[in-house]
Amino acid sequence: MALTGCSWLVLSAAFLSVGAEISITPEPAQPAEGDNVTLTVHGLLGEPLAYNWYAGPTLNVIYLVASYIVSTGDETPGPAHTGREAVRPDGGLDIWGILPRHSGTYILQTLNRQLQTEVGYGYLQVYEILAQPVVMANDTALVERRDTLRLMCSSPSPAEVRWFFNGEALPIAVRLGQSPDGRVLTRHGVRREEAGAYQCEVWNPVSVSRSEPINLTVYFGPERVAILQDSTTRTGCTIKLDFNMSLTLWCVSQSCPEPEYVWAFNGRALKNGRDHLNISSMTAAQEGTYTCIVKNPKTLLSGSASVVVKLSAAAVAMTIVPVPTKPKEGQDVTLTVQGYPKDLLVYAWYRGPASEPNRLLSQLPSGNWIAGPAHTGREVGFANCSLLVQKLNLTDAGRYTLKTVTLQGKTETLEVELQVAPLE
Repeated sequence: MALTGCSWLVLSAAFLSVGAEISITPEPAQPAEGDNVTLTVHGLLGEPLAYNWYAGPTLNVIYLVASYIVSTGDETPGPAHTGREAVRPDGGLDIWGILPRHSGTYILQTLNRQLQTEVGYGYLQVYEILAQPVVMANDTALVERRDTLRLMCSSPSPAEVRWFFNGEALPIAVRLGQSPDGRVLTRHGVRREEAGAYQCEVWNPVSVSRSEPINLTVYFGPERVAILQDSTTRTGCTIKLDFNMSLTLWCVSQSCPEPEYVWAFNGRALKNGRDHLNISSMTAAQEGTYTCIVKNPKTLLSGSASVVVKLSAAAVAMTIVPVPTKPKEGQDVTLTVQGYPKDLLVYAWYRGPASEPNRLLSQLPSGNWIAGPAHTGREVGFANCSLLVQKLNLTDAGRYTLKTVTLQGKTETLEVELQVAPLE
């Protein structure tokens, strides 16, 4: 019995189908676009006379790809033929350079010598070679707990999506903000630990492609503002410093970006915009409260910390030491002053109690000294408050008094007993 493609199409509707277990599988099983694929047929019975291949859900002529006559090898293209298909003598269907649009249901209809038809179904999924996706963000610089982060993975392919954070799989806490299709990531009240590099990846069984990273900055702080001295936190403490010693205070905080700094002394702003403050040559004039104020230019939040700096007790204790300690008649002696105030305004020496008739000499703010009523012409004053008495005689022995006045008006009086040994 000879068949033509047209007569086979017409007659096939009148023949009865027999129960059969025809199956269709693609080779390769997971083809990528551009591959050559064969739809292989399994379970054919008897000697088939002809094949019809359909690319669609039903045996409708509009889905007909091709008809094939086994005895002659004649193949007739149908309406659904794309120019890439060819029927094999064993009933299989070759498709060259397959495209994603070739995905779908395929049906094979056969006719045997008993004029019975068999039908087999198969499904072909063609996977795209995926282009690189792009991550788009509503903003890449956000304020912690105030702003919302929205990331979208843009890709023309309907592939699966997964997200990466700093090269690792996205943390579960952030992953909870994904849309059902996984392509949009939303995080309300973004946190500082979520700052970093985000990437999305699209994938299917034959292809995977990851986006370039997009870097997210999260602004926060300032928090935990503190003042350090030699890496030790001193916030709220009193720092005692020896006289004439130096001190560096460091202001630290947790902040992104680096905050702006303002230092204040006893409530008065200082001209210092750095993260540290140097106090050199400590004096009583520098005693007080030092405050560091930090402000974040992005979050517009601020914070502060303070310390109190004072002279140590040892630093303010003046002493007078005669040099030599036991001078003899005719020698010179210097009443050497140790620990004198560096913020000194004036001082005066007295022969006996601190009263005007007993004044030997005074030093003025200019650095010059002037003689007093008790000056004998043998006394000389120095900038460090020391007193030189030249060519001692026995009547020079006795009490000497030093009186100092600081720039802040602080007055201190100190006495020393001078002994003069007679010549042998």
